Amino acid sequence: METALQRLENHLSKAEKEFFESLRTPALIQAFLDQTRYPSGSENRSPLEVYRQREAHCLDGGLFAVTALRRIGFPPLIIDLQPDPGMDDDHVLALYRIDGCWGAVAKSNYSGLRFREPVYRNLRELVISYFEDFFNVNGLRTLRYYTRPVHLSRFDRHNWMFSSGGVDWVESYLKTLKLIPLITPAQVARLNPIDQRSFDAGSLGINPDGAYQPKK
Repeated sequence: METALQRLENHLSKAEKEFFESLRTPALIQAFLDQTRYPSGSENRSPLEVYRQREAHCLDGGLFAVTALRRIGFPPLIIDLQPDPGMDDDHVLALYRIDGCWGAVAKSNYSGLRFREPVYRNLRELVISYFEDFFNVNGLRTLRYYTRPVHLSRFDRHNWMFSSGGVDWVESYLKTLKLIPLITPAQVARLNPIDQRSFDAGSLGINPDGAYQPKK
């Protein structure tokens, strides 16, 4: 029986196969994502479409990273970081684990929400490392929750690695997951806006048209 990775291989040209084979480490996968454009629309792209179009928002980029990680032997795991509704976008991380510690590969419009080295002892440690850099256009820190890891093999029958329709299935599923609070309501009430220097650094290279606009 043909595996999900074999089905992906059948859709790749020789040059595309050579490209994917060149992504031998998480850092190289991140380097490719950093070269892609963050688009303004909400269209979902499969990992293969990300490569061909050189565009990706956070879900597209996370799934591209998971695909590339899967090809080098890591399980296809993602986790979703969430704000309160109406404050900001969620953010998808592709997870990898080395010597028992977690790291992540990610695509973001904001510079601080991307790669993490595999030095985090548990998933909460990894998630909290994104807290200071998870802010909206108004300079408010917005990270509040995260999900348990999702093993994407459950969506292999939808061909998410080369079909945008399969990515739609993943997106819909993420919206059903139970959210784990990262900080308490009392901590939320004490939060300060981010300072201007940190805002400028975290927004370096941002596509303003792709930035989430909080609901008023």
